[in-house]
Amino acid sequence: MTHPPRILPLENPIKHYAWGSRDALAKLCGRPAPSAEPEAELWMGTHPGGPSRLPNGANLRDFVAADPETTLGGHVRAEFGDSLPFLLKLLAANEPLSLQAHPSLERARAGFDREEAAGVPLGAAFRCYKDRNHKPELLCALTPFHALVGFRPVEATRRLFEAFGAPELAPLLAALGGDTASALRSFFEVVVSSPAKTRAALAHVTLAGCRAMAGGSGEFSREYAWGVRIGELYPGDPGIALALALNLLVLEPGEAIYLPAGNLHAYLEGTGVEIMASSDNVLRGGLTPKHVDVTELLAVLDFHAGPASLAATERRGVETRYLTPTREFALSRFDLGDAPVEISAVLGPEIVVATRGNVRLTRGEDELSLASGASAFLPAAGGNYTLSGPATVFRARVNL
Repeated sequence: MTHPPRILPLENPIKHYAWGSRDALAKLCGRPAPSAEPEAELWMGTHPGGPSRLPNGANLRDFVAADPETTLGGHVRAEFGDSLPFLLKLLAANEPLSLQAHPSLERARAGFDREEAAGVPLGAAFRCYKDRNHKPELLCALTPFHALVGFRPVEATRRLFEAFGAPELAPLLAALGGDTASALRSFFEVVVSSPAKTRAALAHVTLAGCRAMAGGSGEFSREYAWGVRIGELYPGDPGIALALALNLLVLEPGEAIYLPAGNLHAYLEGTGVEIMASSDNVLRGGLTPKHVDVTELLAVLDFHAGPASLAATERRGVETRYLTPTREFALSRFDLGDAPVEISAVLGPEIVVATRGNVRLTRGEDELSLASGASAFLPAAGGNYTLSGPATVFRARVNL
């Protein structure tokens, strides 16, 4: 009698967004030549926007749905239903992504139901909610990774804009004069809700100020340099001012950031492993030709100000765990040597992906070798497994 497969190698779709890199994912996956078009994200999971496939051509989403008790397990089904609750990605940014935030679970459900009731087509460019799920996410850097994350303390942002000495920025500085939350909300509303002529002038003056200040050695020299790059990529977009109000963070390989609902952010440049609740709900605030719904974004944004911080970690032997409060996902990194490491897998399905070297994965009688960029799905019912390298491997699972 044959047993159900305990290890399933995955074939994963690549998303060709304009901000992607032509060579980062190719190098990571061992392909000798750059891609003919930008490769932004490699998706691993069951999200309907890009489900993984199995070697026989079957869709992983359909495979999971056909036998959810075996593939997901009772604990996961009881809390999340009959679909994989997380989406894992390899992300390669060559240019800045749009300024964006993600809704809470309650906001996502209400927004999706509202747009459904209004008859807004799911694929409409002006639709905000593509599903009923929230999208907290964690990104772990594989290369030095630049990101804008959350609002900087108000006093520091005032200093940044005051240095331009531009009278046209007086409305921004006036908005930043109140208490933290109301000041940032007012600042945001000035940037996104002013008349078109005012917003275009704001973008022009801010870019000119960044050009004048970039290259120096002052407090915000790195921010001004990024302001120049952003302003030249998106000429006339006042989102440059919002970008300059956010914390600029540079992650070293192995460091991670966690982004809860409402956090305004933008990835700027670098390659990383990203995990999130299985959702595609994105509310954009600028630096994009795509739809910006100011009213909905204002309802979602968290205007708390403060320095950005790295995700907390916990080290156990060769495993580094990235700690978050989100139940849909948990991410670990294994820096493996030759010796096998046994993994306890008792609470649901997992996906493992190699990002360096070659890992041997053994589970019962099943065995699979994964080169860099390759991944596998491990159903809940398969039992414990072992990993051995030398390799670097990321493990995605449910945080129960």
